[in-house]
Amino acid sequence: MSIQTNETTGLTTIHVAEGLLRAMVLRGALESAGVPVMLSYESAGPAIGITVGRIGEVRVMVPAEWAAEARELLAAEPRTGEIFSVPPDVVAKI
Repeated sequence: MSIQTNETTGLTTIHVAEGLLRAMVLRGALESAGVPVMLSYESAGPAIGITVGRIGEVRVMVPAEWAAEARELLAAEPRTGEIFSVPPDVVAKI
């Protein structure tokens, strides 16, 4: 997919998802990292449950100045292991 920037709005499409649910997951991940996100989609898709093709596609858009960071976040490998770990130089006091 090519990255598209709308000069009028200043928004860059960083991903095209199949269906609103997948796009909302991406939006949540980006927003939790502080990246502002807007979703753009044909309203008929969610209304009748279509998640494929042009009617089902959802464009995940961010301001152009956030595009590089957003692409980097989406391309990152998922973290595995513990949810929380204590840095090795910190001694736990119980």
